[in-house]
Amino acid sequence: MAEQTTSSIVVDAPPAQVMDVIADFEAYPEWAKGMKRVEVVEPGAAGDRAQQVRFELDVTPIRDEYTLAYDWDGDREVTWTLVDGSMLKTLDGAYTLRPLESGSRTEVSYRLSLDVTIPLIGMIKRKGEKILIDTALKGLKKRVEQHP
Repeated sequence: MAEQTTSSIVVDAPPAQVMDVIADFEAYPEWAKGMKRVEVVEPGAAGDRAQQVRFELDVTPIRDEYTLAYDWDGDREVTWTLVDGSMLKTLDGAYTLRPLESGSRTEVSYRLSLDVTIPLIGMIKRKGEKILIDTALKGLKKRVEQHP
């Protein structure tokens, strides 16, 4: 069973701006460490955000190509579940956005449940999780604040 890890960060931007960066999957290789290629394989209906996205990730010790299915709740939350992967057998998570200070800043919480098909020493698995979470939060913050 996969363990769940949660972390959060404050971003100097309103929730809608943060969610726009989260939803811009094709730009992930520009700011998400280890993200080699991203392709939307099932776009949403006209004007909606992507439903399924294929990723190519290379972050030691995790190297995989996988597809995630997304469920969007406006600019408040996005959740995802693993559809398929080679090395990954679980990669489920969520970004939850909470407006702060009249909506000019946003607390971004990131929840991740990760498990792999090959046995990994706990310390190595946690290192992989930490890299993914750091990228998800610090990379997102930097991207949002530099691209208003």
